[in-house]
Amino acid sequence: MTVQDLTILGCSSQQPTRLHNQGAYLLRWNGEGLLFDPGEGTQRQFIFANIAPPTVTRIFISHFHGDHCLGLGSMIMRLNLDKVKHPIHCYYPASGKVYFDRLRFGTIYHQHITIIEHPVSAPGVVHSDNTFLIEADFLDHGIDNIGWRITETDKTKFDKKALLRLGIHGPMVKKLEKKKSIRLGDSLITLEEVSWKKPGNIFAYISDTRICKNAIDLAYGAKMLLCESTYLEKDKHLATKHLHLTAMQAASIAKKAGVEILILTHFSARYKDITEFEKEAQTIFPNSFTARDFKQFPFPR
Repeated sequence: MTVQDLTILGCSSQQPTRLHNQGAYLLRWNGEGLLFDPGEGTQRQFIFANIAPPTVTRIFISHFHGDHCLGLGSMIMRLNLDKVKHPIHCYYPASGKVYFDRLRFGTIYHQHITIIEHPVSAPGVVHSDNTFLIEADFLDHGIDNIGWRITETDKTKFDKKALLRLGIHGPMVKKLEKKKSIRLGDSLITLEEVSWKKPGNIFAYISDTRICKNAIDLAYGAKMLLCESTYLEKDKHLATKHLHLTAMQAASIAKKAGVEILILTHFSARYKDITEFEKEAQTIFPNSFTARDFKQFPFPR
């Protein structure tokens, strides 16, 4: 079975702590590795997580504050060192192109891999294929900052009892899925008669922002929402000042958007006990959990 999980490679904000690295998040899904906001030290975090860096197929940069991108250059160098055969797709705000280039070409190294850039200048669909639909929208952080929504393609599921009753088996099933119908004797059997569509899972990532409609829209109906929660409610004035969220505000987004599971991250280094974030969020949205370095969250079934 294909691995479907979120690995926390770091959950701190501007500065790392003794326990938490700057943020970085790896979503393994349908044979791909989607890396979000690789902060400083991300390459080393892969070693401790026991995950091979070539797992990465796509890199997403929400914005170009250092704690969301300083690990980009070293990750690209590492993937070159490993000479990965697959292309690496990079998505980032188009207004930050100069910073992307500085990070990518900040040192001398041999370029062996294919980097495909996807600078995003407008909200909407940024990628679509038979596996994923990737959407982007801008958040409220004072600079161009993008939230991401990844929707899995709907899957065809067969009714085994119906297949058995009609005598459809083996290669016939594949043929029916491909052709949409097959003839058995005098009968024409359509795909719809023996199957149903399972809606694709949805993952959303909301990085630094104040509460805004776009954040709720991006998260709407998601199975898993990874959301920044830099401050506790007692420091709400700091969240307002610095255009961030509190744990309770992140929970309110999850509740309004009807998500299944909320993962809180991007904690200010001022807090020694990050379990308080989980406790606060659960007063509004019970299915809230605190990110911790190297913790893995299986995708809800």
